[in-house]
Order: sequence, then C-alpha cells, then structure tokens
Amino acid sequence: MHYRPLLATLLVAAAGLPKGIVYAATANELGRHSADVVRGVNLGGLFVLEPWITPSLFSEWEHLPQSPVVDEWSYCAVLGKPECMRRLNNHWATWVQESDISTLASLNINTLRIPIGYWALAPDLSEPYIQGQIPYLRRILDWAAAYSLRVILDLHGVPGSQNGFDNSGRRGEISWPKRPSDIRQSLDSLAVLARLANEHRSVAAIQAVNEPANWGVSKGGITQYYLQAYQVVKSIAPRITLVFHDAFLPVSEWSELVPSNMTGSYLDTHIYHVFTEESLGLSNELHLAKACADGEKLGQFNTQSPVICGEFSLATTDCAKWLNGFQRGSRWDGTYLTTRSISPGGTCAGLEDMSNWGSEKRVFMRNFAMAQLQAYEKANGWVFWNFKTETADSWNYIKLAQAGIIPNPPIGSAFGICPA
Repeated sequence: MHYRPLLATLLVAAAGLPKGIVYAATANELGRHSADVVRGVNLGGLFVLEPWITPSLFSEWEHLPQSPVVDEWSYCAVLGKPECMRRLNNHWATWVQESDISTLASLNINTLRIPIGYWALAPDLSEPYIQGQIPYLRRILDWAAAYSLRVILDLHGVPGSQNGFDNSGRRGEISWPKRPSDIRQSLDSLAVLARLANEHRSVAAIQAVNEPANWGVSKGGITQYYLQAYQVVKSIAPRITLVFHDAFLPVSEWSELVPSNMTGSYLDTHIYHVFTEESLGLSNELHLAKACADGEKLGQFNTQSPVICGEFSLATTDCAKWLNGFQRGSRWDGTYLTTRSISPGGTCAGLEDMSNWGSEKRVFMRNFAMAQLQAYEKANGWVFWNFKTETADSWNYIKLAQAGIIPNPPIGSAFGICPA
C-alpha cells in the first residue's frame, strides 16, 4: 500500500480549502439550541455507491455468474480509473441536484447527512478508487447554506472496511484498523472534513465513522479511535459537533463507548425493521409497538448524552433489489440466508413500487412514519435513509412525503401514535 499523508493536504489545496480558519460558534451546530430537533435525510448513494440505491449503475453485471463487481472498489477496479472517472463524474453531477435540496427544504427538512469515503479525502492512489468528489460536495454545502439546512459530514468508509458491508466501499472482510496506517488515514480524512467545515458554515457536525462493527473491531479500539477523532476535529474546527455511531451495541453499553468528557458530541443509532427474521416477522401492530419502544430507550439515554437516529426507513421487508448486497436475494421470499420465505405469499414482486400500495398499506405506512418520527424525537431527532432511490419506494423520502405518507411538516412531537 502507498498511502501518503501529503495527499490529503494536496487534496485540500486543490479544492481551494483554507487550512487554519476557525469560525465562532453559530446556530448551525447540532445541539446549540436544545429545542432544535434534528429532522433530516441522508444523501446516500452519491459519494459511496450502493447497488440497491442506484441499480442502474450496476445492471450490466446483473446476469454474470458471481459478478466481479459488487461495490465501489470493484466497480472502479473492473472499469479502470479513466472509465470509472467518466461514469462517476456524471453520477456526482446528476444524483443530487439543487432541485432536490429545494424540495427537501419545502418538506421542512432541516438537516442533511452526507456520506463520503476516505478515498475522496485521504486516498491511497494504488487503490482502484478515484477522486474528484470534493467540488461536488462543496456545491451541495453551498446549496445547503442557501436553503438554511445544516449538514452532518459522515465518514462512511474507512481503509480496510469497518463492517464488511458494500456501504463501506468494499464488501467482504473487516480489516480496519489492522494496518498501522489505517487510523492515520482515517484521522487525516476527518481533518479534511474539518477544514471543509471551517469554510462552509452549513456544516454543523462530523461523524467519526459510520457503523463500525463490534463483531470485527473491539469496543476498546472503537472508543480509542473516537477519542482521537474528537481531538483531531476539535483542534481544527472547535465549533463542530462530533457524532459517534453505537457500533451496533445495546443501549446498556453506550456509556462505555463514548466517554462523558467528549462534550459537544452526539451518539448515533440506526434502527431498521428488515435485517433479521424476527423483525421481518412482525405484524403491522408490532412494527408500530417496536418503534414506540425504541423511542422510549432513546429518550432515556438522551438524558445522559444527546442521541439521534441517524438512519431508518419505512421498509418492513428486505425486498428492495440488492438491499442485502449485489446479486443477493431477500429473506422475505426465501432467497437470501434462508430457504423459508418470511412472507406467507413468498414473493417480493411489486412490494417496493408505491403504485401497488392499496389504501390499507398506505394508512399503515403513514402511521409507521409518524410512530418513528414521534419515537426518535423523544431523543434529539432523526435522519431518514434515503432522500431518494431509483426503485425502492419505502426508502425514498421525497416520494413518500410528496405522496402524503410522510407528513409535512414532519414534526414527530405532534403525532399521537406512541403513548405520551
């Protein structure tokens, strides 16, 4: 491997980012006002490819036995850097438009969480990834400022992968932070984000890493990295709020994960109803009850440290095409990890197409949306995954809100689905 710390500095210079500016605290920061609840969406599928969000980018390999392309790493490795650069530049230029940001503002969203990988910030040029994301990121940050939206910059992928998921950039083994350079490269990436935050006052927070897997990375190692991340970001951009994911640990272990001396930081938890057979088997009533119960847990911990639900959706099946990984099926119809379908009908056909949803389904989905928004506002708020998708409607905030399934304004505290 040939990671060179100088590259991060060069990327900053190439993007025109000043190195030393420190702004005074502003109202853009998460948590500056206790009543300022986070109501946000993720801009996923932009700077970190996920086949299920934009299946059109991966469709040419769909019918190959054991496709060599399953994530962004292999996408660029197979295409080669020149062709990958051509395709991804077009993708970066088109997937998020100013009209999307304007629409989200009109839907009373106040926060954008923007996932980005280390390869855009502190790259190892011997790897297949390409660079050039920062100008497109800066464009979105300017749009966010124009529409009075605050931003969480989320380091979504780190060297070697922190969870083995395709959303880390590379599907497979969890290898972070096994190499000596992994932590340095991750911290250098955060330093680039901190310098961006100093130039763009729409940035309110930086997330140290997305979804580090406690089954592949020790809790002690994660906590140590969080301490280093806090020091690096605060040394460059003191006003910025740090966000730390719960590493999929239970609420009882959250206090150990994020030491109390890291003031001005938030804990991030992700709550989905689709990635275990148990959750997939819930009735509509039990989905609502689970959402309300989750809100109680978050609210209780929120008295110790601020908490947001940084990812959730309205999905109650894993039927979104390639949600479980490129060329993989679903538990719902018995084509992934099980031969027994969860669904009595045993099919995913049409379930992610809103045009197939009848009135009963739409009523449930609206109640499910309100239950989750109400629940997560018992803590400090929520960030829906995702702002839009190509084909997975229960994950598409804009489409759901425009259809009236997610209320506008999305003020969870105004809904009465969960007990007061």
